[in-house]
Amino acid sequence: MIKVLIADDHTILRDGLKQILAECPDIAVAGEANDGFEVLVAIRRLEDLDVLVLDMAMPGRAGLDLLRQVRIERPQLAVLVLSMHKESQYAVRTLKAGALGYLCKDSASADLVKAIRKVAGGATFLGSTVAENLTQGLAVSDDAPHARLSNREYEIFRLVAAGVGTSAIGHQLHLSAKTVSTHKTRILQKMGLTNTADLIRYAMKHGLADEACQPLD
Repeated sequence: MIKVLIADDHTILRDGLKQILAECPDIAVAGEANDGFEVLVAIRRLEDLDVLVLDMAMPGRAGLDLLRQVRIERPQLAVLVLSMHKESQYAVRTLKAGALGYLCKDSASADLVKAIRKVAGGATFLGSTVAENLTQGLAVSDDAPHARLSNREYEIFRLVAAGVGTSAIGHQLHLSAKTVSTHKTRILQKMGLTNTADLIRYAMKHGLADEACQPLD
């Protein structure tokens, strides 16, 4: 039996995932979490978990920061990232951080079941849309301006694009406002952009803007 923890801040989505998995005799939902804090509590409490289905944009601690903490505390726990982002660079960063699978939220239910079974067995899984984007646009993605950013810079880039202010970003990432401003300046330089408005337009054009954007690193 594959025991799964579902982590997403939307109750409707969690309920939908549970209904899908309830039809699979070899998969059982062992718990739920609606933010990063609850994820950490659950993985510490549920010792026999096999797979964590993780939304990367939950309130509080989230993104790569949460993913890496999970990997530290439960290195044998397979993580399947469930995300709205189809951009291949985003998927690559999560896989490098330790996730075994990446699936877009608009994927078919059969893909979810297949993904859970594959990562539970130690194999890597990429949703068809992301895999296709990665295969067809790898060279373009690697050369894209946002691909030049470090994980910390990429994280701040996405928060700025989501309209989060400098002070709020600093509080969220435990950085000073001055440090955040320095990162923003470097981001604009690396990406060849002039100002925040240019950055936001770039993020929207490439499907990287997210109103619920959370930390990645």
